[in-house]
Amino acid sequence: MTSKLAASLREAPVTVPALVALALFVVWATSEAGFPVTHWAPGGLVVLLLVVIAAACVGVRWGEIDGAVKLAVGCLAGYTALSFCSILWAGVQGAAWEGANRTLLYLLVFLLFACWPQRARSAALLLGAWTMAMIGLAVFVALHVDAATGAGLQSLIPGGRLAYPSGYPNASAAQWLMAFWPALLLARSERLAWWLRGLLAGGAVLLADVALLSQSRGSLYATPVMLVLVFALIPARTRTFALLVPVAAGVVAAAPAVLRVGDHLQAGAVVASTTHHAIVTTFLAAFVVGVVVAVGALVESRLASSTTRARTVHRALAATGVATLALVLVGGAVAVGNPVSRLEHAWHTFKVGYAANSQTGSRLVSGLGSNRYDFYRVALDEFLAHPVLGIGVDNFQEQYLQHGRSTETPHYPHSVELRTLVQTGIVGSLLALVGLGAALWAAVRTLRLADPLARLVAAGALAGFAYWVIHGSFDWFWEYAGLGAPAFALLGLACALAPARRVAGARALGRRPAIALAALLGLAAACSLIAPWLSQLEIQSAAHVWTRAPQAAYARLDDAARLDPLSDEASLLAGSIALRYGELARADRDFAQALQRSPDDAYATLELGAIASARGDRSAALGLLERAARLSPREALTREVLGLVLEGRLVNIQLLNRAILLKAQELA
Repeated sequence: MTSKLAASLREAPVTVPALVALALFVVWATSEAGFPVTHWAPGGLVVLLLVVIAAACVGVRWGEIDGAVKLAVGCLAGYTALSFCSILWAGVQGAAWEGANRTLLYLLVFLLFACWPQRARSAALLLGAWTMAMIGLAVFVALHVDAATGAGLQSLIPGGRLAYPSGYPNASAAQWLMAFWPALLLARSERLAWWLRGLLAGGAVLLADVALLSQSRGSLYATPVMLVLVFALIPARTRTFALLVPVAAGVVAAAPAVLRVGDHLQAGAVVASTTHHAIVTTFLAAFVVGVVVAVGALVESRLASSTTRARTVHRALAATGVATLALVLVGGAVAVGNPVSRLEHAWHTFKVGYAANSQTGSRLVSGLGSNRYDFYRVALDEFLAHPVLGIGVDNFQEQYLQHGRSTETPHYPHSVELRTLVQTGIVGSLLALVGLGAALWAAVRTLRLADPLARLVAAGALAGFAYWVIHGSFDWFWEYAGLGAPAFALLGLACALAPARRVAGARALGRRPAIALAALLGLAAACSLIAPWLSQLEIQSAAHVWTRAPQAAYARLDDAARLDPLSDEASLLAGSIALRYGELARADRDFAQALQRSPDDAYATLELGAIASARGDRSAALGLLERAARLSPREALTREVLGLVLEGRLVNIQLLNRAILLKAQELA
C-alpha cells in the first residue's frame, strides 16, 4: 500500500504543496475560520507561493487539461478581474479591495487543486487528511467545551450556541458539516481499511453532534437538501444508506443531551454537568458507531470472496433500506403535520423576523425568523438599481444603513448568490455561473470513472463543496476564508481527477511571453495581498498602544493609511483617538480624510458635524448632521444630536462618543 501511494505521489507531485495548503486551512479553522484579513492575506501569499512552486517544478501542461476545467479557470479568473475592477465604482473602495483579494485567494486555491492531474490514491490522501484533521479538531473543541466552566463556558457558547472556534455559530456548524459529508461517503467504501472506515464513521457522528451544539437553523435546512442530492447524484446508494443508518442513529442518540446544553444556557442555568453529559454522550455514540461500522467492514471484507454471500448481503441491505426509508417518511409526515401549514408558517416567520420565533423549545424549531428577508429585499433593490456591474465587491453596509428596516447593520447580504448578483451584477453573475458550472460538469463526470476509489474521492469532495454552497445560500460564508478556501479546494480536487487529454507533443507551458505575463500577474497579486495586510497590522498595533502612547499610535495609523490608500479605517480610528484626547483639529482632519475615501460614511459625517457644533459653526454642523441622518435614517443617536443643534445647543463630544461606545458594546 505504501509503495503504491509513493508511486501515486510521483505521478502527482502537486499533492505535496496541496497538503501544505490543506494544513493552512485547518489552521484557519482553529481561529475565527480565517475571517480577519490578518489571517487569510498572509495565507493567500502562501497559496500563491505554492502555485508558483507547482508551476516551476511540475510545469503546466495547458493542452492536456480538461476543456471544462480550462473554461472554469478562465471564467473564475475573469470574475476575479471584474472584482478588482469594481473598486473603480464602489462606494467603499477599501472594502472592495479586500473583497477582490479574497476572491483572488479562492482563484489561487482552485488553480492549485484543479490544474494538475491527481491519481485516485493521492487524491484520497488529500481528502482523507483534511477530513481526519477536521475530526481531530472537533475532538479538541468538544474536550475544550467540556473543560470550560462559568464565564469561560458562556464565552464559548454565547446565547446557548457554540461559536468557538470561528466566533460565529453558523460558521462553526458549517466547518464541521463540510467535513461530515466526505467522512460519511469515504466510510462506505470497501477500498479503505476496515479500521479507517470505522474511524471515519465515528468521526462523522462527532462532527454532526459538535455542529448541533451551534443550533444552526441553516444547517438544519441544508441537510435534507444534501441528502436528496447525495442519493440522486452519487452512485452506490445502497452502500450510502447502509452507512447512513448507524451514523444517523448515533447522531440522534446524542442529540437530546447536546441540545439540552443550549436550552440550559439560554435559561441562564449553570450547565457544567449538562455539558459534560452531552460531551460524554457524543463520544460514546461516536465510539459505538465506529465499532459497529468497523466490524461490519471487517465482515464485508471477509465475505467479499464469496459472490453469493455478497449478493445476499446486498439484498438484505436494500430491503432494510426500503423499510427504514418508509418508516422515516411516515414518521416525518406525522411530525411535520400539514405541509402547507408548515410552509405558510415558515414564510410568515421569515418575513416578520425574530419576533415571530417561538420563545419556547429548541431554537432549531422556533421558526425562520431573522432579518434576512430585509437583507434580501435591500440587496435585490440595489441589483435592480445597478444591474450590469453591481455596486462593488463587499459594498452592502452603507446601502443597508440607508434603506434597511431592522436594527442590524450587516456588512454582507447573507447569501453567496445575492452577494454575486448585487455586487458584481449580471456580468459577474454570468462569469461565476459559467465558471462554477464548468467546474461542476468536469467534477460530476469523474463520478463515472472506472476506478472506484477515484469515484469515491470525487463524490466526497463534491459533497463537501455542495454543502458550502447550499448553506452559504442563506449566510455570509464567502467572507470566511476558512470555509471558502476548503470549498474551492474540494471542487478543484474533484476536477483534478478528470481524465487528462492526451495531446501529441504537449509540453509544459513555457514560452517566454507567457512566463513574463505570469510573473507580472504573480507580482501584482503578491503586492495586492501584502499592502492591506500590513495596513491592518499597523491598525491593530495602534489600537493596542493608543492609551499609553498616542503619538506612536498616530504614526502607525499614518503608515496604515499610506499602505492602504483606499481604506478609511485608519483615519476613522485616528480621529476617534484624537477626540478622546480633545484634539479637535487633528480629529477634524482625520475624519475629513476618511470621508474623502468613503464619501457616504455615516460615522465620519456624524463626528464632523459634532466637531463643527463644538466649534460653534452651527451652519456647517446642521449640514453635516442632516447628511448623517440621511445616510443612517434609523440611527436614533444621530437624530438626537441633530435635534440638539436645531435647538441652538452645542454638542458635547465626550458624551456623544461615550454613547457611541456603549451602543457598540451593546451590539457586540
